[in-house]
Amino acid sequence: MPNDPQTILSPAEQRQLLQYARRSISWGLEHNGCMPVPVHALTGSVARVGSSFVTLRIDRELRGCIGRLNATRPLLVDVVENAYSAAFSDFRFAPLTAPELPKVTISISVLTQPLAIQFTSQENLLQQLKPGIDGLVLSAQGHSSTFLPSVWESLQTPREFLGQLKRKAGLSATFWSDDIRIERYQTLEFSELDV
Repeated sequence: MPNDPQTILSPAEQRQLLQYARRSISWGLEHNGCMPVPVHALTGSVARVGSSFVTLRIDRELRGCIGRLNATRPLLVDVVENAYSAAFSDFRFAPLTAPELPKVTISISVLTQPLAIQFTSQENLLQQLKPGIDGLVLSAQGHSSTFLPSVWESLQTPREFLGQLKRKAGLSATFWSDDIRIERYQTLEFSELDV
């Protein structure tokens, strides 16, 4: 687990976030909007400002994933709103339906603060990457994209990971520029299958 105050959560807090994520989707199906959260009643680590991604899968296949890189609101609020968006606003998928909800498995990734990586060349950058640990944010010439650390499961070499991250940003896999900016973050990831 990343050693970052933003990602220190007890097992009970992890369960709480997963329960709220599921409630948020149920609420969205019933009320066609995002569930309100009583911010004044929040306590513990879920009340601290944090950022997360919420991933939905059905039979291990991706069904939605939405998140935020910048921490600007209480973590529980971030999870509730990202769960709603993953279910109903991920442009890659049709909105989730009520019959699908019981089949959905929810995973949450709580992010550390992204930090810029200093590098002198693409080769130097590739040598610094930690497969299975680093999430990356790429920014260049008005394009940007991110991959969570879990993406290393399917893109296992640093070169492949970086190339696909560039493609996700709308750039060529071989693109390189002196103004390219790469930030690194790590995540605490937990799922309904784990807790």
